[in-house]
Amino acid sequence: MSNGIGLLFTLTSGLTVALLLGYIAHRIKLSPLVGYLIAGIMVSPYSPGIVADMSIAQQCAEIGIVLLMFGVGMHFKLEDFVSVKNIAVGALIQIATCTTVTTILIKLLGWSWTSAIILGLSISVASTVVLTRVFSDNKLLHTPTGHAAIGWLIMEDLFTIVVLVLLPALIFNFSDNNFKTFRFSCFCFNCR
Repeated sequence: MSNGIGLLFTLTSGLTVALLLGYIAHRIKLSPLVGYLIAGIMVSPYSPGIVADMSIAQQCAEIGIVLLMFGVGMHFKLEDFVSVKNIAVGALIQIATCTTVTTILIKLLGWSWTSAIILGLSISVASTVVLTRVFSDNKLLHTPTGHAAIGWLIMEDLFTIVVLVLLPALIFNFSDNNFKTFRFSCFCFNCR
């Protein structure tokens, strides 16, 4: 398939399945995000049926993440973040606690320290995009609870950016297993 046709097929098939499943999820009183997630699974190479061109799909996903984060940024006011600075500190404590506990548990399962830390960091943060969408759908985004949650999530996003920048520099020895864990963790961070 030529690149132009591959792009057209990937966008058409992915968006059609996402639209259909998003609509079905909405009709059964679930967030359309559930339908979109299932659509992504259905067009992946790990399920039977339509298989999108993975390199094009990954590029489109990156563009989608940028647009979603842009949408989150449009709801973000620096004054709101400053007003919930104590919550931001709580977010850092939660990240540290979750990372530490997860790292220890994963190390007890026999993983290397490097892999355990990377997985611990991946598990310690939540999805800003998903939670912002849920708050927005339920008209909670511009409430005190919504502001607190967004402040918490923005702090996690800032932490995630620092981790993604520093992690490759801190891990010099990429054995094959560590590299697979690193790729999985980057996937988890990017899916947020």
